[in-house]
Amino acid sequence: MKKALFLDRDGVINVEKAYLYKIEDFEFINGILDLCLHYQSLGFIIIVVTNQSGIARGYYSEEDFSMLTSFMIKQFLSYKIKISHVYHCPHHENISGKCECRKPSPGMLLQAKLDYDIDLLNSIIIGDKERDIESGLNAGLLETYLFDESKLINESKATKIVYNLDQIWKI
Repeated sequence: MKKALFLDRDGVINVEKAYLYKIEDFEFINGILDLCLHYQSLGFIIIVVTNQSGIARGYYSEEDFSMLTSFMIKQFLSYKIKISHVYHCPHHENISGKCECRKPSPGMLLQAKLDYDIDLLNSIIIGDKERDIESGLNAGLLETYLFDESKLINESKATKIVYNLDQIWKI
């Protein structure tokens, strides 16, 4: 079985911008590349799990999301980082109804487990919202990190709240 580093996209991989879908608005968060290189060197596969309710809301299309995702994956590859898969939930409960893939449900992580033979107990999730942490916990992950650059969050179900991505692996 493989270990996975599960990453939320907006607010962890890239700077949070309302309903990001344009390539020109994409900007990596400081430290994400080094973090991914570190975990990749330890044998973790890297998987993105992201809620994308902007699709259900009609702010952008699946094609827009796919184009930005392809761009992001190519950017990672230019740093020799392989993103094994990007799972996304295009739903919003108030528009398209309840689903099993929207975090905090564990659907995307459970699908990744099936697709990649992942050992969830020894995998990690990093998110910037409590729902990311809950999704990991609901999937059985033991190691969870809540990333909060603003330093405003002081309570979480996460293993640890971090204010800088280097805090996760440079310990």
